[in-house]
Amino acid sequence: MIEVAIILGLATLAAGVAAAAALRLLPSVRLQLAGLALLAVILPLTAVLASGWVMFHMHDDVKILSVSAAAALSAVVGALLLGGWILRPLERLRGTSARLAGGELNARASFDGPRELADVSRSFNEMAASIEELFDARRQLVASASHDLRTPLASLRAMLEALEDGLADPAEYLPAISEQVQTLSALVDDLFELARIDAGVLTLELRQASLRTLVESCVRGLEAEARARNIQLEARVNPAVSDVWMAPEKVERVLLNLLTNALRHTPADGAVAVVVEPRNGQVVVAVNDSGQGLTATAARRMFERFWRGDDSRTRATGRAGLGLAIAQGLVEAHGGQIWAENRTAGGARIAFTLPLVRPESDYAMHRET
Repeated sequence: MIEVAIILGLATLAAGVAAAAALRLLPSVRLQLAGLALLAVILPLTAVLASGWVMFHMHDDVKILSVSAAAALSAVVGALLLGGWILRPLERLRGTSARLAGGELNARASFDGPRELADVSRSFNEMAASIEELFDARRQLVASASHDLRTPLASLRAMLEALEDGLADPAEYLPAISEQVQTLSALVDDLFELARIDAGVLTLELRQASLRTLVESCVRGLEAEARARNIQLEARVNPAVSDVWMAPEKVERVLLNLLTNALRHTPADGAVAVVVEPRNGQVVVAVNDSGQGLTATAARRMFERFWRGDDSRTRATGRAGLGLAIAQGLVEAHGGQIWAENRTAGGARIAFTLPLVRPESDYAMHRET
């Protein structure tokens, strides 16, 4: 009898495993749950009938059938309840995803249901928040870019109309026209660079190069402007800093942008310094100034696209507020970080990191981000 019971149990277990594997081939959760309910009826019913036939030789058919019916009914009710509990959160999640796809970007899923479905809902909400943030950033980008493009275009249009009407001498307007064209060209170049960074197609030709030489070159290039503003400009590079792995033209763009910003926000008789120090397999490049420092808003928003700490001055000088956003993208493309903070001695400090040693395989000599 024991041998028969073992054989019967193993046969039931094998049948259950095989049926469960077959249920995975069904195309939808609803069909899989329906198959589960059917399986929950057939397996216990077969086991009970087989047990009754073996143990009682069918002498008590009513009891055996009653037990079989109760087992089957319990299995069906349990499977249907379980299926409903699983399907209801899935239906709500599907409805939320449909609302999101329809343009309702603030649609969020609830966290009720089994733990696995709650995890899926949490991931869905994170994705929805990222999508909403992306669309907001895109709207802001389009609005800001349109505004910055409209200003020089309006100036060019006015000058061309004056020339066409014979109200001005072409030689008088040529420098102004050239300046506005340069402004438009710089803005388009910045937008193109940002688009490449966002699309992950920015190509960096990393090579081992002298950071000291690059820093000294950038400082020399801005010495005249610093002298005109009566600002002391210097570079302090730790002798322990050797060559770093970088795309020199991209790092130069980052450093020039930071130095230009520092000079712009440092008063006369102030000081700006580039400090380069090694740290934990990286090199930290910091631009320190003796200006008024960063406000809480500036520290939080200065790397946003088109954000300007001094709106009137930056628009007057033709700056679109994209420099720090591009600098952040270029530094992160090198595998580094960039941040801003106030100095304890007064003024602001903007620093970024670069790798001292050759990057891993994902930072290839021709790296696409």
